[in-house]
Amino acid sequence: MLRLLTLVFISVISLYGLSDSELLKRADAYMQTASKTDQFRAYNDYKNLYLRALMNEDNSLRLNALEGIVNSGKQLHIDVTQYAAELVKSKPISSYEPPKQEEVQESTSAAKIKIKPTHKLKSIRWNNERLVLEFNKKLRNNQINYFTNYDEKGQSYQYIFDIHASMLTRSQTLRKTGIDGIKLAQYNSNTLRLTIEDSSKVGVEFKKDTSMLIIKLTPSSTDTKVKEKVQPIVEQKRANNFDTKKIIVIDPGHGGKDPGAVGYRKYREKVVVLQIAKELKKILKSRGYKVYMTRNKDVFVKLRDRTQYANRKNADLFISIHANAVSQSGADKAYGIESFFLDKSRSNRAKKVAAQENSADMSEMDFYGKESFLNTLNSHNIVAANKLAIDLQRGMLGTLRKDYNNIHGSGVKSAPFWVLVGAQMPAVLVEVGFITHKMEAKRLVNRTYQKQLATGMADGVERYFANN
Repeated sequence: MLRLLTLVFISVISLYGLSDSELLKRADAYMQTASKTDQFRAYNDYKNLYLRALMNEDNSLRLNALEGIVNSGKQLHIDVTQYAAELVKSKPISSYEPPKQEEVQESTSAAKIKIKPTHKLKSIRWNNERLVLEFNKKLRNNQINYFTNYDEKGQSYQYIFDIHASMLTRSQTLRKTGIDGIKLAQYNSNTLRLTIEDSSKVGVEFKKDTSMLIIKLTPSSTDTKVKEKVQPIVEQKRANNFDTKKIIVIDPGHGGKDPGAVGYRKYREKVVVLQIAKELKKILKSRGYKVYMTRNKDVFVKLRDRTQYANRKNADLFISIHANAVSQSGADKAYGIESFFLDKSRSNRAKKVAAQENSADMSEMDFYGKESFLNTLNSHNIVAANKLAIDLQRGMLGTLRKDYNNIHGSGVKSAPFWVLVGAQMPAVLVEVGFITHKMEAKRLVNRTYQKQLATGMADGVERYFANN
């Protein structure tokens, strides 16, 4: 779900009551106004229509929805590259004008859009401790996509820059003391990829200076590398004085075609929460729990299938992990960790967060229906889920505050999250921070921070079982 800008809350009943044609008519009407609020509403309606079209295999509705998503997204400056790519593939070129070149940012998961980049790499050189890539034209912010990855098989950290440009020379392997490898290559016809890889974490800072991309690399010291390599061997593994033969299902939010929120420096929610979920699984397993995940890789899973999976596994707990987001105008002010359990919303803030997460798959509202939803709210699991949310919140805050400043807790709240509907066990949704907030986003992509965050959640799980 693209939540870089604020989505407007739409009530369950009103959406459920509108037909496809009525919803499309409403969205088109919103787009005719100059109001940004109405354009947000239109964008949300088009996305809901798109998901309905996929469920009902309605190709005509899908194309109308895609056009609406792309047009409204461009007005709101939301990255709709993937939707534009799908539209290009689905319609004849003559009937659709694709986005301008500067609006296209190809990602590794996007469909192929054959647009030849106009920027070319002129040179690459070291300037003291900085790596300088110089291009033939001034660089734009949306040409550079930076993200990190951890290769579990090779046990290495990867820092990747994808640049919408091409090389004048062949692939190059660069060298720097303290870093295992640096490679520059043409990833595809549109994308130049710089990969920095090391067995330990590397400090990476970069800035764009007219036609140059300047990257400062700070390798870990030899002592730090040894420490990091030894640490997994002594990872938490302790005997508990209570039963750990419990089954826990961890649900990394979003995935596949649904990237979740896209925040600071284009960090994607689906990537961050999957990394945190894997850390949590590792820690819980080391403590004797049986752990499953609704997804172990970058795939799309429908909301209803997530809790159904937990039910099939006879799970004792269900924990859905997400990252929060707000509009760019409020990005500096909104930050903090919060935990939610399924119940009727008591605050507008909780309603808005639920609306954002729910819009990832609006078909769930039709699937469960109003009566099923209300019946679920009366479940005895609500009380248990409230207790679990409190323990998870305390665990995360307590662990992180030992080593980090400005760790803010936004509390435990109730909200109608559809991903929690139907769970036959205590189910909680954790928003691990705001990916749109500069400080929190940087922390959320940091592997050490992710591990400590996961440790706090694991401590909360143990506290819950010990007290219940």
